Amino acid sequence: MPNTHMLSISFPAILASSVHDIKNSLTSLRALLDQLEHHYKDKKPAEFRQLEFETNRMNNCLMQLLTLYKIDLSQFNLAIDEHSAADILEDVVAQQSTLLSLGHVQLLTECHGDLFCYCDNALISNALCTLVNNAQRYCLNKVLLSATQEDDYIVFCIEDDGKGYPESLISSDYKQLPQIDLANGNTGLGLFFAETIAQLHVQGDKQGFIETDNNSQFGGARFKLYLP
Repeated sequence: MPNTHMLSISFPAILASSVHDIKNSLTSLRALLDQLEHHYKDKKPAEFRQLEFETNRMNNCLMQLLTLYKIDLSQFNLAIDEHSAADILEDVVAQQSTLLSLGHVQLLTECHGDLFCYCDNALISNALCTLVNNAQRYCLNKVLLSATQEDDYIVFCIEDDGKGYPESLISSDYKQLPQIDLANGNTGLGLFFAETIAQLHVQGDKQGFIETDNNSQFGGARFKLYLP
C-alpha cells in the first residue's frame, strides 16, 4: 500500500531541497578546485580550466532554479542597487572568457558611455553568463557583449555569428517555456529566467523585458535585455 504521507509531499519542494544539496556539494568541489589551482599555478592543463568553467555553469543553473522556485512561492526579493554597466560586462567576461578562448571563440565587449543601471547585479550577471555560454555553443567564432542606452532603458545585448535562433525561440511570450529539445540540449531555461528577472525590474510605469531576433550585425542571433 502506498505511503499517503510521502505522496502528499510537494515535488517542487523535494526538487528545491535536492538542488540545495547539489549546491552544497558543488561548493565543496569548487573549494577543492581552488586548492588545486594554488598547487598547479602556472602549469594548469586546459582540462582544468574547462572543469572550472563547468562548475561555475552548474552553479549558475542551480541558482536560476532556486530563484524561480522562490519567485513562484512569492518568497523572493530583488537586491536592487546602482551598478556600472561596464562592471557588469567585466564580470561576465571574467566568468566566460576562459572557455571561449579554449574554443577559439573571440568575446568582444562594447559599453557606450558611462552607463549606470539600477538592478540586481548577481541575477543580471547570471542571466547574461548563461546566454553568452549559449552563444558560444552555437556561434562560429565571435560573440559580442554590449551595453547601450535606448530611451529610458539600459540595454544589454549579446550577438553572435552563428545560424541564429530557431523559430521556437523567437517569440514575444517568454513566460511560456518553448518546447524542450533534449536531443540538442535546448531547454529554453536561460531565456525564461532572463525574462522572469527582467520583468521584476520596474521603474515607475516601465518594466524590464527581453527581445530575441536574428538581426545580429554578424549575421547570427541577437539577444537584448532591457532594464528601465
